[in-house]
Amino acid sequence: MDASGSQQLFDDWDDISDSEFLNIPSEEQSIEPQCHLNSESDGKHSVNFDSPCASTSSVHKNEEALGQETVNTLNVRGLKRKSLHENSFSPMQRFFKRHLSVTLLCDQSWCEMKTVYSLLKPFIKRKDMQRAEVQIGKEIHLSREREIQDTVPVDIWTREDAEAVKLLNMLHMISLLEAGERVREFPVFGVLEGVFVKGVIDELMYNQKGELVLNELKTRKQNSLPSFAQDKVNCLQVGLYKLLFDGLVRGEVKKDHVLNHLKLHSGQVLGAGVQAHAKSIGVLVTTFEELVDALLITVSCSDLPCTDLLQIEYYHQGSSGPIGTRVAPFDEAQLRAELQGHLAYWRGQREPKGVDIEEAWKWLI
Repeated sequence: MDASGSQQLFDDWDDISDSEFLNIPSEEQSIEPQCHLNSESDGKHSVNFDSPCASTSSVHKNEEALGQETVNTLNVRGLKRKSLHENSFSPMQRFFKRHLSVTLLCDQSWCEMKTVYSLLKPFIKRKDMQRAEVQIGKEIHLSREREIQDTVPVDIWTREDAEAVKLLNMLHMISLLEAGERVREFPVFGVLEGVFVKGVIDELMYNQKGELVLNELKTRKQNSLPSFAQDKVNCLQVGLYKLLFDGLVRGEVKKDHVLNHLKLHSGQVLGAGVQAHAKSIGVLVTTFEELVDALLITVSCSDLPCTDLLQIEYYHQGSSGPIGTRVAPFDEAQLRAELQGHLAYWRGQREPKGVDIEEAWKWLI
């Protein structure tokens, strides 16, 4: 039984567990808006753009300081280039990122220039999210989630309330996993290579050998397994999930990581609805800090092992039937090296990269 709060105003867990279209992140969680706050409108950005995946493209520096409306210009072949190093703000700062999501890192791995473009012109991504294929994938995913867990509405009033709902869901699912049951939509977070990263694992379960399996569902329009390029990004996704989940189990995530990276108030008193739900599942807390402490102690002292097996399950949208399952390899050294390469862009240490001309088709997927 999962609690639900607000998705639209507070959801920083901009991750998906169904990413057939690697460039389009989705927010697949059991959350129904019941919020009592007004959202702030997004700032508008002016972008000049052409050939998004061209390897010679770069991003202009911001025209105004942080906290003001920014104007970002994307250069293309033949135009005057300006180095990111001329900008005093890193992409993390310019795009107001307190953290990165696993989905965003996977998008970056697929086509980095397209990822940058989607941040500069978010309305295009919102339009892509309305595509029929994306909506069908979300419906299949939500249906699978509700096969094993119900949704309980909880009123939320602050960002701390919204995060608390997710932490309470984690506490509930930890107990289910310890009992040998399967869970779906398990949030994970932690610091990877100095950057706070968040994600949502599609499914955790034990197989007949007693191994803890991390399973990722991918729905596909085509009734066939994906190409090597697509499968490679999917393997990156489950590998990052493993790093985050195992870090939680090992006790590597600290309270300060959560509070400082997400800019949350430790002493914030949780709303009445959140406290009531916490009490209903046996968690007696008053403030957000108390809940973070309870979660981190519970997960690190639990009987949960690190994940033993990573697998990707491909599902056909048309027939609603399975296509096949692939076991994902895991090489931590290689994975961290790839991650460091991606993070170099977000830290402002290099220009965004395009893809080779042979892979220009990635922009169309």
